[in-house]
Amino acid sequence: MFTPDIYIGRRNILRQTMGSGIILFVGHEESPMNYTDNTYHFRQDSSFLYYFGISHPGLVGIIDLDDHNDCLLGDDYTIDDIVWMGQQPSMASLASSAGVAASQPLSTLVDYIEKAKRLGREIHFLPPYRARSREILSRLLKIESSQLSQVASLKLVKAVVAQRNYKAPEEIIEIEKAVNVTVDMHLAAMRYAKPGMTEAQVAAEVTRVALASNGHLSFPVIATINGQTLHNHYHGNTIEEGKMFLLDAGAETSMGYAGDMSSTFPVGKKFSAEQKVFYNIALEAHNKAISLLKPGVPFRDIHLAACAVIATGMRDQGFLKGNVDDMVQQGVHAMFFPCGLGHMMGLDVHDMENLGEVWVGYDGQPKSTDFGIKSLRLARKLEPGFVLTIEPGIYFIPDLMDKWFKENRFKEYINYDKLFQYKNFGGMRNEEDFLITNDGAKLLGKRLAKSVDEVEEERRKAF
Repeated sequence: MFTPDIYIGRRNILRQTMGSGIILFVGHEESPMNYTDNTYHFRQDSSFLYYFGISHPGLVGIIDLDDHNDCLLGDDYTIDDIVWMGQQPSMASLASSAGVAASQPLSTLVDYIEKAKRLGREIHFLPPYRARSREILSRLLKIESSQLSQVASLKLVKAVVAQRNYKAPEEIIEIEKAVNVTVDMHLAAMRYAKPGMTEAQVAAEVTRVALASNGHLSFPVIATINGQTLHNHYHGNTIEEGKMFLLDAGAETSMGYAGDMSSTFPVGKKFSAEQKVFYNIALEAHNKAISLLKPGVPFRDIHLAACAVIATGMRDQGFLKGNVDDMVQQGVHAMFFPCGLGHMMGLDVHDMENLGEVWVGYDGQPKSTDFGIKSLRLARKLEPGFVLTIEPGIYFIPDLMDKWFKENRFKEYINYDKLFQYKNFGGMRNEEDFLITNDGAKLLGKRLAKSVDEVEEERRKAF
């Protein structure tokens, strides 16, 4: 945890923004895998972590905006629990660690909320995304579970986004810890993977590095020779010479802050000549996007600039024909790059995605519904304190090729005869994490091998 003053300050900022009423933060419970005592890895709700900092199940945090009092509700463990779990902190000590003076048993929550409702006080809460949280809020507030997201406090959503979007210095330190471990995860894969291994073996090595740092994974590992599938969590293939291996993996620190990086490397010692061509086009788009990062620039414009680099490169290789600006405007490039350039990152690997991309990444402006650009999670003007990823790629997706061909889509721009020869080529991307500064951007964490020569140098260490 940070010092209590950090959490007190965060809650006070929220208090000033929200005005009056009660803010209710429902923390996470343990989540059983197959029976009650066999649980998944516990991960606290990120907004609860931001304002209270306590990674402990079964808690509810209350910020009383009118009385200027905060309260932590939860139950002390019994001796029966302690026999199995060891000595545990009391609710009072947990509350104190977050700068909260009052703590109460969880059983008092119903009376607390009923009293607030009788007095006509407004009760603010964020849209719930876990079934247990929905159940608790539904029972407390007498609102149908299916209606909770519709009646959640939009004012609170905006206030939380307005705080969490701007990373404080202590947060940057913690994010860089996560990114440094993430770099080590990718280097471990580059130096470990050999032909004849399974994807699962590489994923296991990557996971080992994250856990050995006293942290965890920030999301399930993507480790695959089928990089054309953007979020591929299948690890059952044997990796073979001549293929490329795409790794998308990140570490999470013990405080919950995330790293998120991608790398692509040959299964053998070297990229093939063809692989180098496409890899360098994607890398050029990556570096172009980085060069444009600075306050005041809409991230959507940076995304489109990266798309133009990809479209130009694929035109030069004979896959596309025509004017690049026209192709990007119409979305032709999405045949090879059907996703977004990057996203916000912090306590969530996709920061605050549960609060809505329209508020986090679009500042309330509507998102496009067009294929490709609709997957862009961040479009708003960049500001100092934003932490984001840059991750353009090139993907040869057989089903997308077939679909567009059958629809006669963009035949004036796409050379389908050549494209169909690459149905089994795969996909690639690199991804790095950046902080927007007052006059530009800063790469977070250690530098990862990225150029063809650097990646091949790391691959030689595996043999």
